[in-house]
Amino acid sequence: MATSSDSSAPAPASDSAAAPAPEGNALPGAGGPEIAFFDVETSVPQRAGQGYALLEFGAILVCPRRLVEVASYATLIRPADPASAVSAASVRCNGITRDAVSGAPPFRDVADAVYDLLNGRVWAGHNIVRFDSARIREAFAEVGRPPPEPKGLIDTLPLLTQRFGRRAGDMKMASLANYFGLGKQRHRSLDDVRMNLEVLKYCATVLFLEASLPEVLTVENLVERAMTRSRANGAASPEAPKPEANSSPDSSKRQRTVCPADGALPEGSNQGTSDPSTSRESVELVSHIEEMKLDTTTQLDASSSGYSGFLEPDDISTEYIKISVAPLHQFGRRLSVQHKDSPLQLCSAGLKVQFGVSTKFLDNAGRPKLNIVVDIPDNLSKVLEFCDDLARRSSQESGSTSEWRALVKKYGYVNRPTVRLNIPTIVSGDSAIYTTDICQKEPSGNIQKLVFSNVDATELDSLFVRGSKVDAFFSLEIYDYQQNAGIRLVAKRLVVHSK
Repeated sequence: MATSSDSSAPAPASDSAAAPAPEGNALPGAGGPEIAFFDVETSVPQRAGQGYALLEFGAILVCPRRLVEVASYATLIRPADPASAVSAASVRCNGITRDAVSGAPPFRDVADAVYDLLNGRVWAGHNIVRFDSARIREAFAEVGRPPPEPKGLIDTLPLLTQRFGRRAGDMKMASLANYFGLGKQRHRSLDDVRMNLEVLKYCATVLFLEASLPEVLTVENLVERAMTRSRANGAASPEAPKPEANSSPDSSKRQRTVCPADGALPEGSNQGTSDPSTSRESVELVSHIEEMKLDTTTQLDASSSGYSGFLEPDDISTEYIKISVAPLHQFGRRLSVQHKDSPLQLCSAGLKVQFGVSTKFLDNAGRPKLNIVVDIPDNLSKVLEFCDDLARRSSQESGSTSEWRALVKKYGYVNRPTVRLNIPTIVSGDSAIYTTDICQKEPSGNIQKLVFSNVDATELDSLFVRGSKVDAFFSLEIYDYQQNAGIRLVAKRLVVHSK
């Protein structure tokens, strides 16, 4: 596609008058089920009132079920006056010279083929609504023929801008190709169509992973679990306990064991084994996942008095809070909340549970997304609101168009601030476990760690009842997927006060 704003000089391209479909891949008739991805190359107008001259048309018919190429067609087109239409600016744009189009057929001679390719099919392309479709209609009007009509339109420019966000800047095809490392746009019709298809597949894959990883694979938990396995030296980790050997996955009664808060497994618990290959796989998994998605998991020093590295709100100086922007492989950037150049992790005692665990919301695998809603004090609210505003502005400046979800919500007639603490889980075979360290604080002050044989939202809800108090240790994770962005509070340790 050529427009007056395009100025990149493409690589040399073939100047053959037409590129017929390969043998055995004849063009289907009009009105078929295939999607017609197409692109046109035009002259660049040099003066006011001068229109675009069609220089090349290229299309690929794609099976809508498998996104594979069914047929292709491309042809150069001789304008009425090649000498005036093909200017130096036009040649710089797409490399199509006057000599190349001088021997090409006029549009009248290829109109039937273009009509059969487009009429009655779904049209697809990059910026086709405002540019390519208009040029096709103008070309048919010039030869006195009714234009082909689409069954539907897929314009990948507004579609990807809306769904993918402005991660690739202006979202032009050249920018998207550069973003995904697909090479330089050649500005030739058939090449641009194939590049459009590749870009579309890349974007769809990234969006699929972003939608799936936080909900299905629970990336932060995979990383934490892999790190635990790689350093286990043959011992099962207290953060990721395995189900008891004598427990049945079909048992309706979930088994829960109380053990000291120092993290030691109760006597008689199964001990796992580790081999070098497992450790290597775990390390590789951590490496790949950390490239794909932000994870704020750090090495925690568990003790009966709490976790090291977690700061109370009064220990926070907002002047030291910043949003760190780091490249995320080739798929964009990742943002993290830093305090004095370290990931910000907070703790706060005696938070009142406002809403316990709900099973209303499910992940993509049909499992409940577990979280609780707690009231927070003003000093914590001020810190979180500061972080939220800073992250929102940084997200928008980085080009995200996702809707920002406020972290702190006001509740009740007194407008008390509340937040949602997420309790992530990880699935292993037929069992699932919490990766949040869940403890219970007795009236005497003694803290006991609760070890669950499996995830049970009902049992967890019986712990976090409305009005109960909890000490929370949590990290801040910035997310941006499915056109929603914000800060998620990931609970690393929750200590429930016994009544």
